[in-house]
Amino acid sequence: MRLFLRLAWRNVWRHRRRTLIVVLAIGLTTALMMFYQGLMAGFDQAIYGNAIKVMGGNIQVHAAGYDEHPDVHPMLPLGDADAAAIVAAATRSPRMLAATRRINTGGMVSGRKGAFGVGIVGVEPEAELPASLVGQHVAEGRNLIADDRDAVLIGRGLADAMEVTVGDRVTLVGRATHNQMRQRTMTVVGIYDLGMGEVEKGTVYVSLAAAQALYLAPGQSTEVVLWLQDLGQERAVMRDLAPDMAAYEMTSWRTSFPELTQTMATKGAVMDVFGVIMLGVAGIGTLNLMLMAVYERTREIGVLGALGLKPGQVSRLFLLEGVMMGAIGALAGVLLGLAFNAIMGRVGFDFGQFTDVTAYTALIDGRVYSTLGLEKMPQYVITAIAISIVASFYPAREAARREPASALHYV
Repeated sequence: MRLFLRLAWRNVWRHRRRTLIVVLAIGLTTALMMFYQGLMAGFDQAIYGNAIKVMGGNIQVHAAGYDEHPDVHPMLPLGDADAAAIVAAATRSPRMLAATRRINTGGMVSGRKGAFGVGIVGVEPEAELPASLVGQHVAEGRNLIADDRDAVLIGRGLADAMEVTVGDRVTLVGRATHNQMRQRTMTVVGIYDLGMGEVEKGTVYVSLAAAQALYLAPGQSTEVVLWLQDLGQERAVMRDLAPDMAAYEMTSWRTSFPELTQTMATKGAVMDVFGVIMLGVAGIGTLNLMLMAVYERTREIGVLGALGLKPGQVSRLFLLEGVMMGAIGALAGVLLGLAFNAIMGRVGFDFGQFTDVTAYTALIDGRVYSTLGLEKMPQYVITAIAISIVASFYPAREAARREPASALHYV
């Protein structure tokens, strides 16, 4: 086998121009796929990562029985000691951006223009601010503070629909424990603007202390939200926290927001098909070049046969050449892709002018930064080499079928 490897390596570099064309075709395709993967991962962080921050964090921790409860947002309390223990355990993770307590319930908000069904969320405003897009995008008035008891933060879409502004009074009706409905008139202290009107109509925010007084009990909450630094770290964090969370229910956004999970899975499948098509095009080029090599080296094939190489061994030699060129091209593509993604990870792409195109792009905060694209790098390398093997198979078979006597007299 060592002899065949040496012969194949020598033959690869005997025809440098042909080898360079194959390596460039496979390398540039692999680099483009890695760049595309890095860019899409950057978009995931900019769009889906921010969407998760709006919807309620990367990971949610609830009391036992929360998921099996028939209500959408059951008022199953986490005691003050339980919530404090969860927050303390979570903040020890280096991947954690913030860990905060919340109360989630459903209800209505009403004003001069009628009543609107909303989700009512009690939050710790100062603790959430580093991770909360709502708190970071207060367009009018101010954000909530922990001591607020008579204050509500609403979205631009809801404010426009209700025709209210900062300083106006609205009435909140929310579901408390034992399915009791509690009502209170509050002052609009701020209006947040995410550029997503439908989302802004669906949720209003009050301080955790106000929500406890209205719907639950002082010192209690219905969930602890864990906000991570990057999207995709959820499984590792949940695995690390599992011993400390044995008495609670811990779910990630993949379970809580299945429609978002499905959207990302569909995008990934489309990207994989796109990548295989691109490598297939490069494989056709490799097939053409390898087939040309068979005809150019007909006399050489005859010499190899005359020296005693069997047809299967001649075929193996050409297959090894294809594998080597595919491996070299894949390696070159990986290095080029990593270099380009590293540069774009620092410089970024300015998508600020496209934030108003769709509701999701409104979540892009100016620039999108590529990741290194390592998530599917092994898959791309294996696929590139596999396509090189497939592309080399027919030329290798043609080489093996050459009769040594006729090949020696080929002109």
